[in-house]
Amino acid sequence: MKSELRPKAQGRIKRIAGQVAGIQRMIEEDRYCVDILNQISAVRSALDALGVELLTGHVECCVIGHGTEAPHAKAKPMKPDQLLAELRTALSRFLK
Repeated sequence: MKSELRPKAQGRIKRIAGQVAGIQRMIEEDRYCVDILNQISAVRSALDALGVELLTGHVECCVIGHGTEAPHAKAKPMKPDQLLAELRTALSRFLK
């Protein structure tokens, strides 16, 4: 992950964790089911937005930027066809 994306992603994760904790409280308080479902939908949307951000960063840094002078520290050396296969796998898992 690009270093400039990390604080933004961490902020999103903290908000998502707060939303999930809110859902737990709502269930404990026996809140109206539709209100809980709305919050679940909000968490899904927030996770999707985070996933899109991470996928975009991965494509920019690890796929398009692969082989540049500043590769990601955790990136494995791969050939273009391997990079494409990894991207396909990441997309298929994310889009399930």
